Amino acid sequence: MLDLKRRRPDVRAYVAALEEWIIRTLARFNVRGERREDRVGVWVRRPDKGAGFEDKIAAIGVRLKRWVSLHGIAINVEPDLTHFSAIVPCGVADPRFAVTSLVDLGHPISMAEVDIALRSAFEEVFGSETFRFR
Repeated sequence: MLDLKRRRPDVRAYVAALEEWIIRTLARFNVRGERREDRVGVWVRRPDKGAGFEDKIAAIGVRLKRWVSLHGIAINVEPDLTHFSAIVPCGVADPRFAVTSLVDLGHPISMAEVDIALRSAFEEVFGSETFRFR
């Protein structure tokens, strides 16, 4: 939870900062995440699937109440990707866009490693104030 009144009360800037946080976290594992103007979340290019193919590796779900953030981000570390075949993830139905994970990309990384990288990248993007992580 972040109090955006104390930071910058701008929802688009906050979502962009969350995307940047994820991109920096993924970079620690040599994964190049990218943002897209027309799609929320973080994407990786998949030339192995064909020209113009991209997979979503992280989702963002935000709710603000009195400028205090609730919910947040989800990085696909090692989910069962077959679960995504029965839904249209994030409303993106274009067959060039799918869902991936760190394991699917060949990076078998533990949740503990991801947590450490998230914390470090969080401080870079949002500052080094005292935060409590669970």
